[in-house]
Amino acid sequence: MPEPTRAPLDRDRLDSDASGFSVHVTDETASTNADLAEAAREGAPEWTVHTTDHQAAGRGRLDRTFTMPPLTGIAVSTLVRPVEVPPLRWPWLPLVTGMAVVDTVRDLGVEAALKWPNDVLVDDRRKLCGILVERVETAQGPAAVIGVGLNVALTADELPVETATSLLLEGASTTDRTEVLLLLVRRLRERLETWRDPARAGELADAYVAACSTIGRDVRIVRGDGSDVVGRATGIDDNGCLVVDGVPWSAGDVTHLRPA
Repeated sequence: MPEPTRAPLDRDRLDSDASGFSVHVTDETASTNADLAEAAREGAPEWTVHTTDHQAAGRGRLDRTFTMPPLTGIAVSTLVRPVEVPPLRWPWLPLVTGMAVVDTVRDLGVEAALKWPNDVLVDDRRKLCGILVERVETAQGPAAVIGVGLNVALTADELPVETATSLLLEGASTTDRTEVLLLLVRRLRERLETWRDPARAGELADAYVAACSTIGRDVRIVRGDGSDVVGRATGIDDNGCLVVDGVPWSAGDVTHLRPA
């Protein structure tokens, strides 16, 4: 296991190596997503990135909190303006983001997979990150703010819950947050470019299925009203919904059921 790296992000390296991105770094902020959404409304261009050394009030999917001690993780938000993409394709954005995180951690030597829609898990139970994608209306048209909080150098004592993990604990090849951030935004852009090309929709769906450990499993989906559905997850439809026993589901907490 590498020694944990607890250093501020290298702003000079981000300026020089993040080609094609405009990266803004803060020492601390409540939420990089909130900061970038405001910048988007003010006209920030596509591929603007906001990141920080300490996010004090991060949020994940289903409005859950996502917090990390200072200098232990990546909190980053990326702005895209995919005005050419039909609205029915936008629900794929959280899934695409999860794929980019899986690409990143696998590049770092950590074998992870997706639990639908975008939980990045090691050994089907230890969670590495939180993802929140938000649509923002701007004068230039609709935009998407894509937020990722990735546990990088947290020790076991620092994990927020026992089901969490970090790149450090999983033996990643590096815990240099600057290096991890650069890799993540590049991987995200690659996946987003595939998503934006309608001719590659089938390629994207196949790649998601290959990265998703939910497909082919018996699952329980807990809905917002507390009711649940149990069945076999057989695939993903054109809108990114999870198909369970022939019925597509667009939202809900998914649990993988293990054989009795």
